[in-house]
Amino acid sequence: MGILIKDANVVVPVYKDGVYEKSEVANTSIGILGKNIYFIGNDIPVDFTVDEEINGKGKLVIPGLINAHTHSYMTLFRNCADDLTFMDWLFGRIDPLEGKLVPEDAYWGAKLAMIEMIKSGTTCFCDMQMHIHQTTKAVAESGMRAVVGRGLVGAMENGGVNEAGSSRIAEAYEEMEDGVLTDRLGFMLAPHAPYTCDFGFLKYVADEAKNKELGITIHLSESVSECENMAKDQNMTPIEYAHKAGCFDVPCVAAHCVQVTDSDIEILAKNGVNVVSNPASNMKLGNGFAPVKKMMDAGVNIALGTDGAASNNSLNLFHELSLMTLIHKGVNKTPQCISAQEGFAMATINGAKALGLGGITGSIEVGKRADLAILDMRTPSLTPANDLIAALSYSVNGSEVETVIIDGSIVMKDRKILTFDEDEVYDKVNAIVERIGVMD
Repeated sequence: MGILIKDANVVVPVYKDGVYEKSEVANTSIGILGKNIYFIGNDIPVDFTVDEEINGKGKLVIPGLINAHTHSYMTLFRNCADDLTFMDWLFGRIDPLEGKLVPEDAYWGAKLAMIEMIKSGTTCFCDMQMHIHQTTKAVAESGMRAVVGRGLVGAMENGGVNEAGSSRIAEAYEEMEDGVLTDRLGFMLAPHAPYTCDFGFLKYVADEAKNKELGITIHLSESVSECENMAKDQNMTPIEYAHKAGCFDVPCVAAHCVQVTDSDIEILAKNGVNVVSNPASNMKLGNGFAPVKKMMDAGVNIALGTDGAASNNSLNLFHELSLMTLIHKGVNKTPQCISAQEGFAMATINGAKALGLGGITGSIEVGKRADLAILDMRTPSLTPANDLIAALSYSVNGSEVETVIIDGSIVMKDRKILTFDEDEVYDKVNAIVERIGVMD
């Protein structure tokens, strides 16, 4: 099917000596053929057949945003575990609620997450989940793109992996093997964190990832208490611990990295670790501000994530982008810290790179998959149309997104999800939270 987006304002990448430099806005047209962007320009190739035309006048077309770290099923716990310390939040509130879930609950939670992400311009996400086949089923039905990892917790006992760890690894492989038969899905191994995986188990997972040619996604150095406990028990930082276990011997996506030392940053940079910053979640749980500028200056690829709705309460990446480009200016006391251009790259092309999808998505280029969000510019946040990249960071809130295309298919038009029934999702989620007594 040929889709023509005609005469739009299109955010396109600019390269210098083959390296991404910035994004700029061009008034042009985009032709989509099948799953891919076929041409960009105002001259329509003679071999291109227009099956559907989208009037781009007054529209801003951006690459779909990439949420590089979340837990989609946790929308079920939105607004129910607030104003708590990190460890109280995790072990006192969220863990007991997770224990009440059945697998299908995670499916409906993931569907709710996908409504929120699509409606705010996100087309791809990296999910650490706990019930296999549920997120992947929701991804297949929604039309979204995702990289999924079954969260792994375990320890070595009597010379081998304990039952908890081995069962979770088995589930991870089962999900990869069975899948949901869509090339919009990728997989990683997802050890939860150094404080839930002992050294032997973490090394085992890293060795498995290396042997299976898989990446790893993991939480690292998120809280002060985590780092203090690691220093006391292991005389290491969480990042040193993960490095020693071999987690950085494969492509690694490290979420948070808030409490990091200069030595940690050097390790991350030397090993090409991709860091996903989650500013809203980190602030809400009182974990502080990641030294993002210092990591960037060291050459670390920084992507952007929301974390789950249990700790952020929102999966709107535009909100995260605004925080990213504002809080570091304040923390570092300079308005030049984390520019709008840098923040937008974190939400798009950097996220694609982190997930191993840099050649597929993250920017609007011929040959890449057509993962696009179309924003209505007849809105206060985009009027006047001065610096539109700045607008994406500082004034857009996500409600401007009216059409979303993923893998060449229109999944939302005029803010209506086309791939599944939104009302059914709301009804199912409300029934789940009542059944498990979220607010009891």
